[in-house]
Amino acid sequence: MSEVVRHQIHVEVRYAETDQMGVVHHANYLVWFELARTALCAQGGFHYADIERLGYFLLVTGAELSYRRGTHYGETVEVVAWVERFASRGLRFAYEVRHGEDLCATGATEHIWVNRETGKPCRAPETVRAAFARLAGLDAPVA
Repeated sequence: MSEVVRHQIHVEVRYAETDQMGVVHHANYLVWFELARTALCAQGGFHYADIERLGYFLLVTGAELSYRRGTHYGETVEVVAWVERFASRGLRFAYEVRHGEDLCATGATEHIWVNRETGKPCRAPETVRAAFARLAGLDAPVA
């Protein structure tokens, strides 16, 4: 088994993402997760738009988020994403949000592959299996 690929992005906290006290509203962490996740997919060789052009969606079926420390307007945070689990019909991405050495939040999103034409769940497309297996640190794609 190879090492899991982790991809990081940096986000400067915008005023619009905060409440009156300058603390980031909880929903914005999910937006940051999406930014990091799509950047990770692109690093793996498939921008999310490429997946859609192939005729598939990577549908979010669940999200988890745990807060450790608030983040504030004017800070720059690092959001790290990686594939925690890759199976034939779905996958789980995990995330960390940090400000400097401080762990601010952790989370995960669950996804299933959906055939764009039928709208039904399906197996991971053959064309992307090897790329996602590499991201997940697997030596061979799932069947």
